[in-house]
Amino acid sequence: MKYRLTVVVILACACVACSPIGPDYVRPTMDTPDSWKSTPGADPITWSTSNPQDAVPKSDWWTIFGDEKLNELEEQCITNNQNLKAAIAKIDQAKAQYGVQSAALLPTIQGRAAVGNTRISANRPLQNSPTNQSTIQDDWVPYISASYEFDWLGKIRRSVEAANDTLQQVTAEKENVQLILTGQVADSYFRIRQIDDELKAMTDTIGLQEKVLNLITKRHDLGASSEVDLVQQAALTEATKAQIELLRGIRNQLEDTLATLTGVPAPDFKLAAGSLPKNPPVIPVSVPSTLLERRPDIAAAERAMAAANAQIGVAKAAYFPTLALTPTYFGYESRSLPSLFSIPSTIWALGIAATQTIFDGGKTSSIVDYANATYTLATANYKQTVLAGIQDAQDALGNVQQLKLARTNEDKSLANLNRAYELSLIRYKAGLDNALTLALVQQNQMAAIRLQAQIKGSQFASTVGLIKALGGSWENVPEKIAQDPQLIQ
Repeated sequence: MKYRLTVVVILACACVACSPIGPDYVRPTMDTPDSWKSTPGADPITWSTSNPQDAVPKSDWWTIFGDEKLNELEEQCITNNQNLKAAIAKIDQAKAQYGVQSAALLPTIQGRAAVGNTRISANRPLQNSPTNQSTIQDDWVPYISASYEFDWLGKIRRSVEAANDTLQQVTAEKENVQLILTGQVADSYFRIRQIDDELKAMTDTIGLQEKVLNLITKRHDLGASSEVDLVQQAALTEATKAQIELLRGIRNQLEDTLATLTGVPAPDFKLAAGSLPKNPPVIPVSVPSTLLERRPDIAAAERAMAAANAQIGVAKAAYFPTLALTPTYFGYESRSLPSLFSIPSTIWALGIAATQTIFDGGKTSSIVDYANATYTLATANYKQTVLAGIQDAQDALGNVQQLKLARTNEDKSLANLNRAYELSLIRYKAGLDNALTLALVQQNQMAAIRLQAQIKGSQFASTVGLIKALGGSWENVPEKIAQDPQLIQ
């Protein structure tokens, strides 16, 4: 018995020592550019030497804007958003599946106890006994059984590897979902604040337009202005009011979007009016290759590729025999309880079975082909995700730079139009300009005020887009790791 157990233990250890079947995973290389394209006329890019890792916990990036209401909405989103809760549930599923696959590395041990009382018929057919009589017997049988599949090819280890890679994949996907959702919250919030600035500016404009309307009305009553001047200014004032109502409608829709993102029914959500900060924060941009270590969607695609690679080994293991302990048990059996645990009552069995498919019509080969094709697909998806990520960052960077230049030009334009309005109003009062000239100046001024607010809002939205494109983080993570090594565990 001891000899047989020793053989089994040695066989199990030898199987574990064998290299798993199938290709070992190696992340494919990607050619990434060394720098970003810079918008002509924009400030030069400040390069960062940071080398962040995707596994390092990301900070609450939205706090860089210094807006307490935005911080509150982001926390509500993380706590209450149902899409995020679903992503967390997928992580729990993957953890459970990893536990299932890992359990196969160890033997399954079961305990069983059976007690029986059997009466044998006195009228049963005679066999080897010359007499026949009825007997009653007790049967006590406690025993422990074990089953174990020897992982001599590494099939189980490849399954565990795939499950672990999948767990990492869904964890990265959850981070990506959170990044997208928090980005949507910030984008919607700043769009609302942009509309608030537009509404304030247009409300101020209506006040000026109504003052001009009163002036024209008095001049009309005195016969100094025509009715055309009067109705034209009245139409301009009403048109501004109509645009305000349209903006309020858009704001209501954005409020509803924020409500859903933060897990609140739309009718119960209300955001008080506010305004945009003066300028968006400056985000330092590192070289494109760091995106491979920072963006959660790229990390998820890479982990999916690793899992697909492990599944190739699982599929190839079907070409070889399966070795398993069967039947294997140890226990006791006796007709009476007092003698149950005596040496003569001992029962045991130890065996090893090998199973090999001889013919399956090409099924195994097809499964291997499918696994190889799945890995090829995952590789293509990974490389495409990398390219898309670099494009996202390049586009976002270009938007930030372009809008900064546009904001500078628009600020100058609005300053000139404000001066033009002041001069035109003075000339109109002096009778040097007609009402049509004044109305055109007012229209241009209002359009410039709205465009300034729109550009400013787009600056904040594009900054959010750049943060998302950079994976939600841009800090010098190696310095953080040096201060707190547990970040990488």
